[in-house]
Amino acid sequence: NVLRTGRKDIALATLLLDAGKAGIALLLARELAGLADISEEIQRQIGLTAGAAAFIGHCYPIWLNFKGGKGVATFFGVLFAGAWPLGAMAGVTWLAVATMFRYSSLAALCAAAIAPLAALVAGFGWAEVIFSTLIAALIFWRHRANIARLRAGTEPRIGDKKDGPAAPAEATPEA
Repeated sequence: NVLRTGRKDIALATLLLDAGKAGIALLLARELAGLADISEEIQRQIGLTAGAAAFIGHCYPIWLNFKGGKGVATFFGVLFAGAWPLGAMAGVTWLAVATMFRYSSLAALCAAAIAPLAALVAGFGWAEVIFSTLIAALIFWRHRANIARLRAGTEPRIGDKKDGPAAPAEATPEA
């Protein structure tokens, strides 16, 4: 959404801040959990839980009447902070699909769909597989209007300019 306003600097800042809030939540929780005498597996799970909480808070913020973003940048923040190879696989998927088809929403959906499969095939723990599956399902839920527009052939492509004043995040297509 922000990129369609033409402000690449603000779009980049938004991407980094949305990804960063989830990544920092995960890393901080995992680090704090490391201070306790608990296993590394439990530390990873605590970190993923904090990242998931940041993701859900982004999608459903209380102060915006539970109408937030679609969570893709936040999803990437958790993946890169919690399991960077998994984040890289999802990121490459997003880039490939976005380059081929020029639909940010389609790229986001493909990246979200590939993450649980990549976690399973690459031998990540069950925490990463379950986390990425649940978050992918929520990304698909948040993109249901985009999916309808993709099917109808009316979804805006990357590079299309947004007309008129900015609309609320819930009412506009976003990846």
